[in-house]
Amino acid sequence: MSELTGLSLAEMRAGLKAKQFSAAELAAAHNSAVEAGRELNAYTVETPELALAAAEAADRAIAGGEELKPLAGIPLGIKDLFCTEGVESTAGSNILRGFHPQYESTVSAKLKAAGAGMLGKLNMDEFAMGSSNETSAWGNVVNPWRGKGNEALVPGGSSGGSSSAVAAKLCAGATGTDTGGSIRQPAAFTGICGIKPTYGRCSRWGIVSFASSLDQAGPMARTVTDCAILLGEMAGFDPKDSTSLDLPVPDFEAALTGDLQGKRVGIPKEYTIEGIPAEIADLWSRGAEMLKDAGAEIVEVSLPHTKYALPTYYIIAPAEASSNLARYDGVRYGLREAPEGGNLIDMYEATRSAGFGDEVKRRIMIGTYVLSAGYYDAYYLKAQKVRTLIQRDFDNAWADCDLLLAPTAPSAAFAAGDKLDDPIAMYLNDVFCVPASLAGLPAMSVPAGLNADGLPLGLQLIGKALDEEGVLNAGFALERAAGFAAQPEKWW
Repeated sequence: MSELTGLSLAEMRAGLKAKQFSAAELAAAHNSAVEAGRELNAYTVETPELALAAAEAADRAIAGGEELKPLAGIPLGIKDLFCTEGVESTAGSNILRGFHPQYESTVSAKLKAAGAGMLGKLNMDEFAMGSSNETSAWGNVVNPWRGKGNEALVPGGSSGGSSSAVAAKLCAGATGTDTGGSIRQPAAFTGICGIKPTYGRCSRWGIVSFASSLDQAGPMARTVTDCAILLGEMAGFDPKDSTSLDLPVPDFEAALTGDLQGKRVGIPKEYTIEGIPAEIADLWSRGAEMLKDAGAEIVEVSLPHTKYALPTYYIIAPAEASSNLARYDGVRYGLREAPEGGNLIDMYEATRSAGFGDEVKRRIMIGTYVLSAGYYDAYYLKAQKVRTLIQRDFDNAWADCDLLLAPTAPSAAFAAGDKLDDPIAMYLNDVFCVPASLAGLPAMSVPAGLNADGLPLGLQLIGKALDEEGVLNAGFALERAAGFAAQPEKWW
Protein backbone atom coordinates (compact mmCIF):
# COMPACT_ATOMS: atom_id res chain seq x y z
CA MET A 1 0.00 0.00 0.00
CA SER A 2 3.02 2.31 0.12
CA GLU A 3 2.26 3.45 -3.44
CA LEU A 4 -0.84 5.18 -2.05
CA THR A 5 1.34 7.65 -0.17
CA GLY A 6 2.97 8.62 -3.47
CA LEU A 7 -0.27 9.98 -4.91
CA SER A 8 -1.01 13.68 -4.87
CA LEU A 9 -3.88 14.84 -2.70
CA ALA A 10 -5.96 15.46 -5.82
CA GLU A 11 -5.22 11.90 -7.01
CA MET A 12 -6.17 10.49 -3.61
CA ARG A 13 -9.47 12.37 -3.75
CA ALA A 14 -10.19 11.10 -7.27
CA GLY A 15 -9.17 7.53 -6.38
CA LEU A 16 -11.51 7.45 -3.40
CA LYS A 17 -14.42 8.70 -5.50
CA ALA A 18 -13.68 6.07 -8.16
CA LYS A 19 -13.42 3.37 -5.44
CA GLN A 20 -9.92 2.41 -6.62
CA PHE A 21 -8.97 2.02 -2.95
CA SER A 22 -10.64 2.65 0.37
CA ALA A 23 -10.06 5.53 2.74
CA ALA A 24 -9.09 2.99 5.38
CA GLU A 25 -6.33 1.68 3.10
CA LEU A 26 -5.16 5.24 2.47
CA ALA A 27 -5.05 6.02 6.20
CA ALA A 28 -3.29 2.74 7.00
CA ALA A 29 -0.63 3.42 4.36
CA HIS A 30 0.07 6.84 5.82
CA ASN A 31 0.07 5.60 9.41
CA SER A 32 2.67 3.03 8.38
CA ALA A 33 4.71 5.73 6.64
CA VAL A 34 4.63 7.89 9.78
CA GLU A 35 5.90 4.97 11.86
CA ALA A 36 8.63 4.17 9.35
CA GLY A 37 9.68 7.82 9.13
CA ARG A 38 10.30 8.49 12.83
CA GLU A 39 13.99 9.04 12.14
CA LEU A 40 13.00 12.32 10.49
CA ASN A 41 11.48 13.52 13.80
CA ALA A 42 8.73 15.28 11.84
CA TYR A 43 5.91 14.38 14.24
CA THR A 44 5.73 15.27 17.92
CA VAL A 45 2.48 13.36 18.47
CA GLU A 46 1.03 10.59 16.31
CA THR A 47 -2.76 10.15 16.14
CA PRO A 48 -3.34 7.11 13.89
CA GLU A 49 -6.74 6.54 15.46
CA LEU A 50 -7.99 9.96 14.30
CA ALA A 51 -6.85 9.31 10.74
CA LEU A 52 -8.60 5.93 10.76
CA ALA A 53 -11.81 7.39 12.25
CA ALA A 54 -12.02 9.96 9.44
CA ALA A 55 -11.30 7.20 6.92
CA GLU A 56 -14.09 5.01 8.28
CA ALA A 57 -16.53 7.93 8.03
CA ALA A 58 -15.47 8.48 4.42
CA ASP A 59 -15.85 4.80 3.54
CA ARG A 60 -19.34 4.74 5.06
CA ALA A 61 -20.31 7.76 2.97
CA ILE A 62 -18.91 6.13 -0.17
CA ALA A 63 -20.71 2.85 0.54
CA GLY A 64 -23.96 4.72 1.17
CA GLY A 65 -23.72 6.68 -2.05
CA GLU A 66 -23.59 9.98 -0.15
CA GLU A 67 -22.01 13.12 -1.50
CA LEU A 68 -18.45 13.14 -0.24
CA LYS A 69 -17.02 15.99 1.79
CA PRO A 70 -14.26 17.93 -0.02
CA LEU A 71 -11.41 16.24 1.89
CA ALA A 72 -13.16 13.00 2.86
CA GLY A 73 -10.60 10.50 4.13
CA ILE A 74 -7.55 12.62 3.23
CA PRO A 75 -4.77 12.14 5.84
CA LEU A 76 -3.10 15.41 6.88
CA GLY A 77 -0.44 16.54 9.32
CA ILE A 78 -1.14 19.54 11.57
CA LYS A 79 1.65 21.88 12.66
CA ASP A 80 1.98 21.88 16.44
CA LEU A 81 1.19 25.61 16.53
CA PHE A 82 -2.48 24.78 15.93
CA CYS A 83 -4.43 23.87 19.06
CA THR A 84 -6.17 20.53 18.61
CA GLU A 85 -8.87 19.43 21.04
CA GLY A 86 -7.63 16.72 23.41
CA VAL A 87 -4.33 16.32 21.54
CA GLU A 88 -1.13 17.72 23.03
CA SER A 89 -0.27 21.10 21.52
CA THR A 90 3.07 22.55 22.57
CA ALA A 91 4.25 25.00 19.88
CA GLY A 92 7.55 23.12 20.07
CA SER A 93 8.20 24.42 23.60
CA ASN A 94 8.85 22.87 26.99
CA ILE A 95 6.69 25.54 28.56
CA LEU A 96 3.59 23.95 26.98
CA ARG A 97 4.63 20.32 27.43
CA GLY A 98 1.56 18.35 28.48
CA PHE A 99 -0.95 21.01 27.36
CA HIS A 100 -4.09 19.36 25.93
CA PRO A 101 -6.44 22.11 24.63
CA GLN A 102 -10.16 21.81 25.27
CA TYR A 103 -10.87 23.49 21.93
CA GLU A 104 -9.92 23.21 18.25
CA SER A 105 -8.28 25.94 16.17
CA THR A 106 -10.57 27.30 13.47
CA VAL A 107 -8.32 26.16 10.62
CA SER A 108 -7.91 22.58 11.87
CA ALA A 109 -11.65 22.47 12.67
CA LYS A 110 -12.41 23.50 9.07
CA LEU A 111 -10.19 20.73 7.72
CA LYS A 112 -11.81 18.24 10.09
CA ALA A 113 -15.29 19.38 9.00
CA ALA A 114 -14.21 18.88 5.37
CA GLY A 115 -13.55 15.21 6.17
CA ALA A 116 -9.77 15.18 6.61
CA GLY A 117 -8.13 12.92 9.17
CA MET A 118 -5.25 14.04 11.40
CA LEU A 119 -2.18 11.79 11.35
CA GLY A 120 -0.54 13.77 14.16
CA LYS A 121 1.08 17.03 15.21
CA LEU A 122 4.10 18.22 13.28
CA ASN A 123 7.36 19.38 14.84
CA MET A 124 8.40 23.01 14.52
CA ASP A 125 10.82 25.66 15.74
CA GLU A 126 9.86 26.72 19.26
CA PHE A 127 6.97 29.23 19.07
CA ALA A 128 7.69 29.40 15.32
CA MET A 129 10.95 31.25 15.98
CA GLY A 130 13.57 29.82 13.65
CA SER A 131 14.54 29.10 10.06
CA SER A 132 15.96 25.60 10.42
CA ASN A 133 13.75 23.65 12.86
CA GLU A 134 16.66 23.33 15.29
CA THR A 135 15.05 25.25 18.18
CA SER A 136 12.30 22.73 18.96
CA ALA A 137 12.14 21.29 22.46
CA TRP A 138 11.38 17.98 20.73
CA GLY A 139 14.68 17.91 18.86
CA ASN A 140 15.72 18.78 15.32
CA VAL A 141 13.62 17.80 12.33
CA VAL A 142 15.68 16.19 9.56
CA ASN A 143 15.28 17.02 5.89
CA PRO A 144 14.57 13.87 3.80
CA TRP A 145 17.05 15.22 1.25
CA ARG A 146 20.72 14.53 2.03
CA GLY A 147 23.73 16.71 1.36
CA LYS A 148 27.20 15.89 0.05
CA GLY A 149 28.68 12.91 1.82
CA ASN A 150 25.22 11.95 3.07
CA GLU A 151 25.24 14.82 5.59
CA ALA A 152 22.03 15.66 7.44
CA LEU A 153 20.32 18.84 6.26
CA VAL A 154 17.80 21.14 7.92
CA PRO A 155 14.25 21.21 6.48
CA GLY A 156 13.85 24.96 6.97
CA GLY A 157 11.64 26.56 9.56
CA SER A 158 9.59 27.17 11.41
CA SER A 159 7.30 24.73 9.57
CA GLY A 160 10.09 22.18 9.19
CA GLY A 161 8.08 19.24 10.45
CA SER A 162 5.41 20.06 7.88
CA SER A 163 7.87 20.39 5.00
CA SER A 164 9.78 17.24 5.93
CA ALA A 165 6.61 15.16 6.35
CA VAL A 166 5.13 16.30 3.03
CA ALA A 167 8.39 15.76 1.12
CA ALA A 168 8.90 12.31 2.69
CA LYS A 169 5.25 11.38 1.95
CA LEU A 170 4.35 11.01 5.61
CA CYS A 171 1.11 12.94 4.92
CA ALA A 172 -0.88 14.07 1.91
CA GLY A 173 -0.51 17.70 2.92
CA ALA A 174 0.05 19.78 6.02
CA THR A 175 -0.78 23.04 7.69
CA GLY A 176 1.95 25.60 8.18
CA THR A 177 2.17 29.12 9.48
CA ASP A 178 4.15 31.94 7.96
CA THR A 179 5.26 34.97 9.98
CA GLY A 180 8.35 35.93 7.97
CA GLY A 181 8.75 33.02 5.55
CA SER A 182 7.98 29.95 7.66
CA ILE A 183 5.88 28.26 4.97
CA ARG A 184 7.81 29.37 1.89
CA GLN A 185 11.42 28.84 3.00
CA PRO A 186 10.93 25.25 4.29
CA ALA A 187 8.92 24.45 1.16
CA ALA A 188 11.88 25.56 -0.94
CA PHE A 189 14.34 23.54 1.18
CA THR A 190 12.40 20.30 0.71
CA GLY A 191 11.16 20.61 -2.88
CA ILE A 192 7.46 21.10 -2.14
CA CYS A 193 4.88 23.88 -2.59
CA GLY A 194 3.59 26.21 0.08
CA ILE A 195 1.49 29.37 0.06
CA LYS A 196 1.13 32.14 2.60
CA PRO A 197 -2.25 33.72 1.86
CA THR A 198 -3.19 37.36 2.37
CA TYR A 199 -3.12 38.38 6.03
CA GLY A 200 -6.63 37.72 7.36
CA ARG A 201 -7.59 35.16 4.71
CA CYS A 202 -7.27 32.30 7.25
CA SER A 203 -8.34 32.61 10.87
CA ARG A 204 -5.64 32.88 13.53
CA TRP A 205 -8.01 31.72 16.29
CA GLY A 206 -6.57 28.77 18.16
CA ILE A 207 -3.10 29.23 16.66
CA VAL A 208 -0.44 29.93 19.28
CA SER A 209 0.62 33.53 18.65
CA PHE A 210 4.14 34.60 17.71
CA ALA A 211 3.69 38.03 16.09
CA SER A 212 0.00 38.82 15.76
CA SER A 213 0.23 41.35 12.92
CA LEU A 214 2.26 38.93 10.78
CA ASP A 215 1.18 35.33 11.58
CA GLN A 216 -0.83 33.65 8.85
CA ALA A 217 -1.79 30.00 8.31
CA GLY A 218 -1.43 28.33 4.94
CA PRO A 219 -1.11 24.91 3.27
CA MET A 220 1.98 22.91 2.31
CA ALA A 221 1.71 20.10 -0.22
CA ARG A 222 3.56 18.45 -3.07
CA THR A 223 1.71 20.26 -5.88
CA VAL A 224 0.18 23.66 -6.53
CA THR A 225 -3.20 22.01 -7.12
CA ASP A 226 -3.07 20.35 -3.71
CA CYS A 227 -2.26 23.70 -2.08
CA ALA A 228 -5.24 25.26 -3.86
CA ILE A 229 -7.54 22.48 -2.62
CA LEU A 230 -6.35 22.81 0.98
CA LEU A 231 -6.43 26.60 1.02
CA GLY A 232 -10.03 26.52 -0.18
CA GLU A 233 -10.98 24.58 2.95
CA MET A 234 -8.73 26.48 5.37
CA ALA A 235 -9.79 30.01 4.39
CA GLY A 236 -12.89 31.93 5.41
CA PHE A 237 -14.26 34.49 7.82
CA ASP A 238 -14.15 33.76 11.53
CA PRO A 239 -15.94 36.08 13.98
CA LYS A 240 -13.62 34.84 16.72
CA ASP A 241 -10.63 36.48 14.98
CA SER A 242 -10.78 40.28 14.79
CA THR A 243 -8.24 40.26 11.92
CA SER A 244 -10.24 37.77 9.84
CA LEU A 245 -11.52 39.13 6.51
CA ASP A 246 -15.26 38.86 5.97
CA LEU A 247 -15.03 37.99 2.29
CA PRO A 248 -16.16 35.03 0.17
CA VAL A 249 -13.58 32.33 -0.51
CA PRO A 250 -12.90 31.90 -4.24
CA ASP A 251 -12.62 28.50 -5.90
CA PHE A 252 -8.83 28.44 -5.93
CA GLU A 253 -8.64 25.09 -7.70
CA ALA A 254 -10.84 26.30 -10.57
CA ALA A 255 -8.46 29.23 -11.15
CA LEU A 256 -5.62 26.91 -12.19
CA THR A 257 -5.44 27.30 -15.95
CA GLY A 258 -1.73 28.05 -16.37
CA ASP A 259 -2.64 30.81 -18.84
CA LEU A 260 -0.84 34.07 -18.05
CA GLN A 261 -1.89 35.99 -21.15
CA GLY A 262 -2.21 39.68 -20.33
CA LYS A 263 -0.38 39.35 -17.01
CA ARG A 264 2.72 41.36 -16.20
CA VAL A 265 5.28 39.79 -13.89
CA GLY A 266 7.65 42.14 -12.11
CA ILE A 267 11.27 41.37 -11.29
CA PRO A 268 12.24 43.48 -8.23
CA LYS A 269 15.70 44.85 -8.95
CA GLU A 270 16.46 45.23 -5.22
CA TYR A 271 16.21 41.45 -4.76
CA THR A 272 19.47 41.06 -6.70
CA ILE A 273 21.47 41.06 -3.49
CA GLU A 274 25.22 40.79 -3.13
CA GLY A 275 26.44 37.23 -2.67
CA ILE A 276 23.40 35.49 -4.17
CA PRO A 277 24.63 32.17 -5.62
CA ALA A 278 24.86 32.10 -9.40
CA GLU A 279 22.67 28.98 -9.58
CA ILE A 280 19.83 30.80 -7.80
CA ALA A 281 20.21 33.86 -10.03
CA ASP A 282 20.18 31.57 -13.10
CA LEU A 283 17.06 29.76 -11.88
CA TRP A 284 15.37 33.11 -11.29
CA SER A 285 16.11 34.10 -14.92
CA ARG A 286 14.84 30.75 -16.19
CA GLY A 287 11.70 31.15 -14.10
CA ALA A 288 11.03 34.50 -15.74
CA GLU A 289 11.38 32.85 -19.17
CA MET A 290 8.96 30.08 -18.13
CA LEU A 291 6.34 32.65 -17.13
CA LYS A 292 6.97 34.55 -20.36
CA ASP A 293 6.34 31.35 -22.33
CA ALA A 294 3.02 31.01 -20.45
CA GLY A 295 1.98 34.37 -21.83
CA ALA A 296 3.22 36.84 -19.23
CA GLU A 297 5.11 40.05 -19.93
CA ILE A 298 8.25 40.43 -17.81
CA VAL A 299 9.00 43.91 -16.46
CA GLU A 300 11.54 45.30 -14.01
CA VAL A 301 10.11 47.01 -10.92
CA SER A 302 11.57 48.77 -7.92
CA LEU A 303 10.88 48.14 -4.23
CA PRO A 304 13.27 50.77 -2.85
CA HIS A 305 12.81 50.05 0.86
CA THR A 306 13.58 46.32 0.54
CA LYS A 307 16.95 46.69 2.31
CA TYR A 308 15.14 47.80 5.46
CA ALA A 309 12.70 44.87 5.52
CA LEU A 310 14.79 42.43 7.53
CA PRO A 311 15.78 44.85 10.34
CA THR A 312 12.19 46.14 10.43
CA TYR A 313 10.86 42.60 10.78
CA TYR A 314 13.34 41.76 13.54
CA ILE A 315 12.09 44.73 15.56
CA ILE A 316 8.35 44.28 15.03
CA ALA A 317 8.18 40.48 15.34
CA PRO A 318 10.18 40.21 18.61
CA ALA A 319 8.23 43.15 20.06
CA GLU A 320 4.93 41.39 19.42
CA ALA A 321 6.41 38.09 20.62
CA SER A 322 7.54 39.58 23.92
CA SER A 323 3.97 40.77 24.49
CA ASN A 324 2.31 37.52 23.37
CA LEU A 325 4.64 35.28 25.38
CA ALA A 326 4.10 37.19 28.62
CA ARG A 327 1.10 34.92 29.25
CA TYR A 328 3.38 31.91 29.83
CA ASP A 329 4.04 32.55 33.50
CA GLY A 330 3.44 29.21 35.21
CA VAL A 331 0.19 30.41 36.78
CA ARG A 332 -2.63 29.26 34.51
CA TYR A 333 -1.40 26.40 32.33
CA GLY A 334 1.77 24.77 31.06
CA LEU A 335 5.02 24.37 32.94
CA ARG A 336 5.42 25.65 36.51
CA GLU A 337 8.73 25.76 38.33
CA ALA A 338 8.29 26.82 41.95
CA PRO A 339 11.59 27.10 43.88
CA GLU A 340 11.25 26.08 47.50
CA GLY A 341 10.84 29.15 49.69
CA GLY A 342 10.56 31.41 46.63
CA ASN A 343 7.99 34.10 45.97
CA LEU A 344 5.83 34.78 42.90
CA ILE A 345 8.64 36.56 41.03
CA ASP A 346 10.97 33.63 41.70
CA MET A 347 8.34 31.28 40.23
CA TYR A 348 7.97 33.44 37.11
CA GLU A 349 11.72 33.55 36.59
CA ALA A 350 12.26 29.83 37.19
CA THR A 351 9.34 28.84 34.94
CA ARG A 352 10.31 31.03 32.02
CA SER A 353 14.00 30.20 32.35
CA ALA A 354 13.30 26.46 32.26
CA GLY A 355 10.44 26.60 29.76
CA PHE A 356 11.85 28.79 26.98
CA GLY A 357 14.79 27.91 24.73
CA ASP A 358 17.66 30.24 23.84
CA GLU A 359 16.17 31.65 20.61
CA VAL A 360 12.84 32.44 22.27
CA LYS A 361 14.63 34.14 25.17
CA ARG A 362 16.72 36.13 22.70
CA ARG A 363 13.64 37.42 20.88
CA ILE A 364 11.76 38.19 24.11
CA MET A 365 14.71 40.27 25.28
CA ILE A 366 15.00 42.10 21.95
CA GLY A 367 11.27 42.74 21.94
CA THR A 368 11.18 43.96 25.52
CA TYR A 369 14.09 46.29 24.79
CA VAL A 370 12.54 47.91 21.72
CA LEU A 371 9.24 48.41 23.55
CA SER A 372 10.84 49.94 26.64
CA ALA A 373 10.12 53.57 27.48
CA GLY A 374 13.47 54.91 26.37
CA TYR A 375 13.60 53.10 23.03
CA TYR A 376 9.99 52.77 21.84
CA ASP A 377 10.17 55.81 19.53
CA ALA A 378 13.70 55.08 18.33
CA TYR A 379 13.03 51.46 17.36
CA TYR A 380 9.46 50.17 17.42
CA LEU A 381 7.70 53.32 16.21
CA LYS A 382 10.31 53.87 13.51
CA ALA A 383 10.00 50.24 12.38
CA GLN A 384 6.24 50.65 12.02
CA LYS A 385 6.80 53.72 9.82
CA VAL A 386 9.28 51.81 7.64
CA ARG A 387 6.78 48.95 7.40
CA THR A 388 4.30 51.42 5.91
CA LEU A 389 6.91 52.49 3.34
CA ILE A 390 7.53 48.85 2.41
CA GLN A 391 3.80 48.31 1.94
CA ARG A 392 3.68 51.47 -0.20
CA ASP A 393 6.49 50.12 -2.39
CA PHE A 394 4.33 47.12 -3.27
CA ASP A 395 1.29 49.34 -3.90
CA ASN A 396 3.36 51.41 -6.33
CA ALA A 397 4.73 48.32 -8.05
CA TRP A 398 1.21 47.08 -8.84
CA ALA A 399 0.83 50.01 -11.23
CA ASP A 400 3.37 48.25 -13.46
CA CYS A 401 2.72 44.55 -12.81
CA ASP A 402 0.25 41.96 -11.51
CA LEU A 403 2.70 39.63 -9.79
CA LEU A 404 6.30 39.55 -8.64
CA LEU A 405 8.84 36.76 -9.17
CA ALA A 406 11.80 36.29 -6.82
CA PRO A 407 13.91 33.53 -5.28
CA THR A 408 12.40 31.99 -2.16
CA ALA A 409 15.63 31.65 -0.20
CA PRO A 410 19.25 32.73 -0.73
CA SER A 411 20.52 29.13 -0.63
CA ALA A 412 19.49 25.51 -0.76
CA ALA A 413 19.08 23.57 2.49
CA PHE A 414 22.18 23.76 4.64
CA ALA A 415 23.74 21.27 7.04
CA ALA A 416 22.34 20.90 10.55
CA GLY A 417 24.28 23.06 12.99
CA ASP A 418 25.83 25.27 10.30
CA LYS A 419 24.13 28.51 11.36
CA LEU A 420 22.83 27.72 14.83
CA ASP A 421 25.53 29.78 16.55
CA ASP A 422 25.13 32.76 14.23
CA PRO A 423 21.66 34.32 14.63
CA ILE A 424 22.28 36.97 11.95
CA ALA A 425 23.24 34.37 9.34
CA MET A 426 20.13 32.40 10.30
CA TYR A 427 17.89 35.47 10.03
CA LEU A 428 19.24 36.21 6.54
CA ASN A 429 17.51 33.03 5.31
CA ASP A 430 14.28 35.02 5.25
CA VAL A 431 15.62 37.98 3.28
CA PHE A 432 13.39 37.32 0.24
CA CYS A 433 10.31 36.27 2.24
CA VAL A 434 10.02 39.00 4.86
CA PRO A 435 8.92 41.94 2.62
CA ALA A 436 5.68 40.19 1.54
CA SER A 437 4.97 39.29 5.17
CA LEU A 438 5.36 42.89 6.31
CA ALA A 439 2.97 43.95 3.55
CA GLY A 440 0.48 41.16 4.33
CA LEU A 441 0.52 39.90 0.72
CA PRO A 442 -0.08 36.39 -0.66
CA ALA A 443 3.16 34.65 -1.63
CA MET A 444 4.01 31.13 -2.74
CA SER A 445 7.07 28.98 -3.18
CA VAL A 446 7.20 26.49 -6.04
CA PRO A 447 10.09 24.02 -6.59
CA ALA A 448 11.72 24.91 -9.89
CA GLY A 449 15.13 23.25 -10.08
CA LEU A 450 18.12 21.65 -8.36
CA ASN A 451 21.45 23.11 -7.34
CA ALA A 452 24.84 21.60 -8.22
CA ASP A 453 24.56 19.19 -5.27
CA GLY A 454 21.15 17.95 -6.42
CA LEU A 455 19.18 19.84 -3.75
CA PRO A 456 15.86 21.56 -4.50
CA LEU A 457 15.56 25.30 -5.09
CA GLY A 458 12.31 27.26 -4.97
CA LEU A 459 11.01 30.34 -6.75
CA GLN A 460 8.61 32.71 -5.07
CA LEU A 461 5.55 34.42 -6.52
CA ILE A 462 4.09 37.43 -4.71
CA GLY A 463 0.66 38.84 -5.54
CA LYS A 464 -1.66 41.68 -4.75
CA ALA A 465 -3.71 41.49 -1.57
CA LEU A 466 -6.47 38.87 -1.92
CA ASP A 467 -5.16 37.63 -5.28
CA GLU A 468 -4.35 34.09 -4.17
CA GLU A 469 -5.99 32.96 -7.41
CA GLY A 470 -3.41 34.86 -9.46
CA VAL A 471 -0.51 33.61 -7.34
CA LEU A 472 -1.68 29.99 -7.50
CA ASN A 473 -2.28 30.16 -11.25
CA ALA A 474 1.18 31.61 -11.88
CA GLY A 475 2.57 28.92 -9.58
CA PHE A 476 0.70 26.33 -11.62
CA ALA A 477 2.22 27.68 -14.84
CA LEU A 478 5.68 27.67 -13.27
CA GLU A 479 5.22 24.14 -11.91
CA ARG A 480 4.12 22.88 -15.30
CA ALA A 481 7.00 24.54 -17.13
CA ALA A 482 9.69 23.55 -14.61
CA GLY A 483 8.53 19.93 -14.56
CA PHE A 484 10.15 19.43 -11.16
CA ALA A 485 9.91 15.70 -10.45
CA ALA A 486 12.99 15.09 -8.27
CA GLN A 487 12.41 13.31 -5.00
CA PRO A 488 14.62 12.55 -2.02
CA GLU A 489 16.16 9.11 -2.08
CA LYS A 490 14.65 7.15 0.80
CA TRP A 491 17.17 6.48 3.59
CA TRP A 492 14.92 6.54 6.67
